[in-house]
Amino acid sequence: MVNTVPRSLNGPPKTSIWQRRLWGLRFLFQPLETIQARCRAYGDNYRVSQPDAKPALVYFSSPQALEAIFTAKPEQLSAGRGNQILKELIGERGIVLLEGAAHQRQRQLLMPPFHGDRMRSYAQVIGSITTEIIRSWKVGTTFAVRPVMQSISLQVILQAVFGLEGGERCEQLCQAMSQMLDGFGSPLGAMFLFYPFLQKDWGWSPWGRFLQRRQQVDDLLYAEIADRRNQSNLERSDILALLMAARDVEGQPMSDVELRDELITLLFAGHETTASALAWALYWIVSLPDVQTKLLSEIDAFDSDADPTAIARLPYLHAVCQETLRLYPIALSAFPRVVKQPIEIAGYPLEPGTVIMPSIYLAHHRESVYPEPKQFRPERFLERQYSPYEYLPFGGGDRRCIGAAFALFEMKLVLFKVLSRLEFSLVDSRLIRPIRRGITVAPSNHLRMKVIGIRHPVVSD
Repeated sequence: MVNTVPRSLNGPPKTSIWQRRLWGLRFLFQPLETIQARCRAYGDNYRVSQPDAKPALVYFSSPQALEAIFTAKPEQLSAGRGNQILKELIGERGIVLLEGAAHQRQRQLLMPPFHGDRMRSYAQVIGSITTEIIRSWKVGTTFAVRPVMQSISLQVILQAVFGLEGGERCEQLCQAMSQMLDGFGSPLGAMFLFYPFLQKDWGWSPWGRFLQRRQQVDDLLYAEIADRRNQSNLERSDILALLMAARDVEGQPMSDVELRDELITLLFAGHETTASALAWALYWIVSLPDVQTKLLSEIDAFDSDADPTAIARLPYLHAVCQETLRLYPIALSAFPRVVKQPIEIAGYPLEPGTVIMPSIYLAHHRESVYPEPKQFRPERFLERQYSPYEYLPFGGGDRRCIGAAFALFEMKLVLFKVLSRLEFSLVDSRLIRPIRRGITVAPSNHLRMKVIGIRHPVVSD
């Protein structure tokens, strides 16, 4: 009989508290460099915490490990418990923090609006909002890319969630949401999410300003909920209407607090991530002449008012969006899992309480899966298909982003609309690097572009 010794994850040796704090700050300010350095030192799957730390914090990125994580049973791993960092931002009753039957109920309720015919019905909304924003651009116009993309994606999600088509409340929500999220738009701002001891309200403090902005958003959301309860319009088909019509097994509707938490979760997840992905996509397209030439050739074969579903099926456009989300995934890791029962992942035994980080970034940069992983090469997605444990920009398992199909659909339509009408150049040719923006990474506002040509006049849709 052969004796087997449990494998132990490699990781940093026992260090002083000050060294650990320096590593934590480096992760905040240089997240990609930190993750890559640890991977080089310790391998695909590694431990971040101290050898004897309870609970342990571990990273996994091999396809074998990710498959085990995403197919684990609910009684083995908890996903909601690992997302407490978001509680102050989105509340306790949003789908991200829910567990078990409550999570499944909300997921089943929220998925239909982001798929099929309901999703395609938003094509006109996406086109009209994009056109309205770029209508006034002329040759010589310069703009910061991410804020423009954020304006488009926020207006789109506001219409999808609330059915708000302009108006005072829509404008107020746009402004209040942007201000609230911009507070975390730098590594310094992100510290307030990662270090709870900084979450003190002294009125003038950054956390105090965040609480004031969150209250502004809450006031607007609760006002909209109250108006809807008074209207009782059964013909509305937006997501808020669906949530308000939902009943639990005892026939009870969702409370105002539950509605608020779901709405702000959708607003947060549904626009900030898409805006950053769009900014990256436009950056790579404009930066790389070969990519731009191939994409414009594909786009020019279609009428600018082509059927949105046909646009969404364009192979090179699809590959450009996939490669954008591979190279710099907006979320560096999928939702953390907390071990509930002893479990073995990729041959490593894990104790209850262990926090698992499924690393999207490291999975997307495996040399064996993606040759020359630092190169932006959309062709790789035309040459082969990748498993959901090799390519996972929207996470995996029962926590995979419910808006994944909607986000890709929006990315394709916005890029098609913008690139079919205008030509761009970079204002500054310096390499744009990712910066931390809350729990995500995004191109900085230093990414600016100039309109250098009009391919087709912009007219109202």
